[in-house]
Amino acid sequence: MTHSLAPVAPSGAVAVANPWSLVPPLGNLDAYISAVNRLPLLTLEEEQQAARKLRDDNDLQAASQLVMSHLRLVVSISRQYLGYGLPHGDLIQEGNVGLMKAVKRFDPDQGVRLVSYAMHWIKAEIHEYILKNWRMVKLATTKAQRKLFFNLRSRKQGFRAEAMDGDTHREVLSDAEVKLMAQELNVKPEEVREMETRLSGGDVVLDPTPNDDGEEGFGPIAYLADASHEPTAMIESAQRDALATEGIARAMGELDERSRRIVTERWLRVNDDGSGGMTLHELAAEYGVSAERVRQIEVAAMKKMRKALAAYA
Repeated sequence: MTHSLAPVAPSGAVAVANPWSLVPPLGNLDAYISAVNRLPLLTLEEEQQAARKLRDDNDLQAASQLVMSHLRLVVSISRQYLGYGLPHGDLIQEGNVGLMKAVKRFDPDQGVRLVSYAMHWIKAEIHEYILKNWRMVKLATTKAQRKLFFNLRSRKQGFRAEAMDGDTHREVLSDAEVKLMAQELNVKPEEVREMETRLSGGDVVLDPTPNDDGEEGFGPIAYLADASHEPTAMIESAQRDALATEGIARAMGELDERSRRIVTERWLRVNDDGSGGMTLHELAAEYGVSAERVRQIEVAAMKKMRKALAAYA
């Protein structure tokens, strides 16, 4: 990513001569992630203003502003793909390419935020990078494996030529051949067997392919991302957690002592044996009222809590 673009400082931010100097190179990954997470986010008004400057005037400072404010999104999305043996820094770099493509094509008049639009381009660029490197990475990830990879095929051809039984079409190495290969390359026989299996395996088409009806099918590419780390899902999860803790506590604070006790016993109490709290009749006996009256208090309290939770959300 070029550092020649100098973004316009958002409102309230202090302008510097070269804002890109605030972002360290990807070589220091921890420092880079920490830096981009501190970059200010744009308001809707600032985002649309910058996008229109880029679209109408080809303003590179506006483009830089849009890119920098969304670098943290690339970091978040790239974490979904860490299980594929590829360096996190490379995934972030490819995602940044997708982000810049999204910024170039973004139309502020379409009624969507750049964060929603850019997610598609970031994921598409990372997907393409994984598809280009997946088979190579799976075949050989260490120096010893790469050496084995480059020597195994040629040595197999030599074994076929030296075969005394004339079975030159036999594909699988014999135990003796595996042992000899391991000795020549200074690896374990198990590693020779594993690499031979990898070499003999065919490629898997990850992209969706058309089905019999001519419609696009469902390909394994859909399983690449871990949906549980989707930025939107993570935000929703955090909101649910907040409602389950701070929201419930605030809603309970709106109730009088008797209503709070009834709700706690009926809905929130869990005993060590897994059973719940007191029954309607037990609470009725304690307060000297009918079970129906306790139920009415419970219904009124729950309605008041729902109203408080809606206001909190």
